[in-house]
Amino acid sequence: MGSSEADDDLLLKSFLAEVSEAERDNEVLRILGCFKLNPFEHLKLSFDSSPDEVKKQYRKLSLLVHPDKCKHPQAQEAFGALSKAQQLLLDPQERGYILDQVTAAKEELRAKRKKELRKDSASKIKSQVDEGKYEDQFERSDEFHKQLIIKVREILTDKEWRRRKMQMRISEEEGRLKKDEEETKEMWKRKREHEEKWEETRDKRVSSWRDFMKTGKKARKGELKPPRLKTEDPNKSYVQRPVKRG
Repeated sequence: MGSSEADDDLLLKSFLAEVSEAERDNEVLRILGCFKLNPFEHLKLSFDSSPDEVKKQYRKLSLLVHPDKCKHPQAQEAFGALSKAQQLLLDPQERGYILDQVTAAKEELRAKRKKELRKDSASKIKSQVDEGKYEDQFERSDEFHKQLIIKVREILTDKEWRRRKMQMRISEEEGRLKKDEEETKEMWKRKREHEEKWEETRDKRVSSWRDFMKTGKKARKGELKPPRLKTEDPNKSYVQRPVKRG
């Protein structure tokens, strides 16, 4: 460990020793009151903070609200929020997504600023004379930083709302597809059961048909058969009585 890191550790221990229980409780409440979609706010860092600064700040704040050192009933929840914030900011993809929204927020604020300058001729002239220095100075001001935080919140909220709506639609579609699949399975199940039942009664149906054919062709025992009528001319459809021949 280098001398610089050792000095930082001593400074941190000295700081923690001076922190009162009330200050720890206040930090817990601050963390839990932060905008949940912006991890920079949880760690009290600016948007241009480096990964090393993220780690250093996390270590400082996490020791401040650690459940073993802080008696606040929500200390564990605050500690978890800090852990998640550090995880997001050290993940290149998550960090890149958040910084993209910061860039979009800056562009919106700059566009708004230009519209305001068109109405204020004095500010417009000063901006042109200073060759952009006036605008750079404004973007480094506390007022711009406050506006940026608010605008980033708006954009992140809108993105998250759109994501949740899309997720809801996906879930609804998945539910519909699952229901259709279950109905199709039930239909094939009923069809298979019907075919199996039909096959089970096959022998019985064949036997019944054979019995029907037998009883249909032969008269039942005890029944009288009608006499056959004879005709002289088989080509005639009407009945002729037999004629005696001498």
